[in-house]
Amino acid sequence: MSKFGVRWGFALATVGALVALGCGGVNDTTSPVATSETGAMLAGVCPPKVVIQTDWNPQAEHGGVYELVGDGYTIDADRKLVRGPLMADGQDTGVDIEIRAGGPAIGFKAAAAYLYEDRDIMLGFANTDGIIQRQSTMPALSVMAGLDINPQIIFWDPVTYPQVKTIADLRATGARVRTFEGIAFMTYLIQTGLLDKTQLDGSYDGTPGVFVAQQGKLAQQGFASAEPYLYSHEVKNWGRDVVYQLIHDTGWQPYAQSLVIRSADRDTLAPCLRKLIPITQQAQVDFLHNPARTDSLIVQLVSQYNTGWIYSQAAADFAVGQMRKLGLVGNGPNQTLGDHDELRVADLIHKANPIFKQAGGKVKDDLKPADIVTNEFIDPSIKL
Repeated sequence: MSKFGVRWGFALATVGALVALGCGGVNDTTSPVATSETGAMLAGVCPPKVVIQTDWNPQAEHGGVYELVGDGYTIDADRKLVRGPLMADGQDTGVDIEIRAGGPAIGFKAAAAYLYEDRDIMLGFANTDGIIQRQSTMPALSVMAGLDINPQIIFWDPVTYPQVKTIADLRATGARVRTFEGIAFMTYLIQTGLLDKTQLDGSYDGTPGVFVAQQGKLAQQGFASAEPYLYSHEVKNWGRDVVYQLIHDTGWQPYAQSLVIRSADRDTLAPCLRKLIPITQQAQVDFLHNPARTDSLIVQLVSQYNTGWIYSQAAADFAVGQMRKLGLVGNGPNQTLGDHDELRVADLIHKANPIFKQAGGKVKDDLKPADIVTNEFIDPSIKL
């Protein structure tokens, strides 16, 4: 992903996946869930310290988890983490929360993969396409969808390419499309004919230098909640608008920044998750309604971590605005924040498995939505 930062056509496969799920599926709201009552205590139910591994430097897209950090927190700038009391509706839950930065802080490894390198981590960030890709070797289960719409985009310079309105329009230009190496959505865009394989450029490193040096002759991946503002306001030697399309709108629709656990830990962590996940759902709602305090913490963390990532208050404000405007955080089709739609997950599995197999990955042929996502711990009454 960049941090300078699936639709139909497979009805039979989806029906088969849903039959395999059984009657309830992942949206079975008869499963026991935690109440979201104010001040739910976590002491004695959750670990004394709930450790969350994020996928990048602190940013407003992570606001829902940073909202959980109470006053009296401490910052470890060397280890790139913040630790403090875990709060629910202004009350101390009796345990601490530790949020660790990803990206350069963990050698650019996937946060969900890092779950298997450090067993102290309880929850990690992951996109559901990444969960599918690693399910045979590092099985993970998403217990809450952090973002309803994946903010990843392809963007381009409208001055260089005034005729380009969508990603598909880029094909006729022959422009290179610069992304991180091996990113799944690029394979999808090529296989579906939206782009040509000659346009694939896996040299992106998360910085704007090449795009600027090439004067916008190439397109590049980014986040709808970051790059449009950064390039128009904060990227030196650019300072003008870029145009973009969401990857989500091409039909590749993973849940982004989901909170995942190691699959084998499900039963052990279930008592904690029944209380913790509704608190986290509510924190996401609270952040979107009143982000000022948490955004201030995020900007402070970026400054103290000093990884080269630049993040201003204005950039955070833009991100929150985009999260609201584009529905990046939203209730989904059933008016519940943070749950997973089984049809959408089945669609993604149907599209992702051939892509990962072609790339030489070990993919489970019989993978079902219930293998990688669950709504067991979601409180269906919590919404924006």
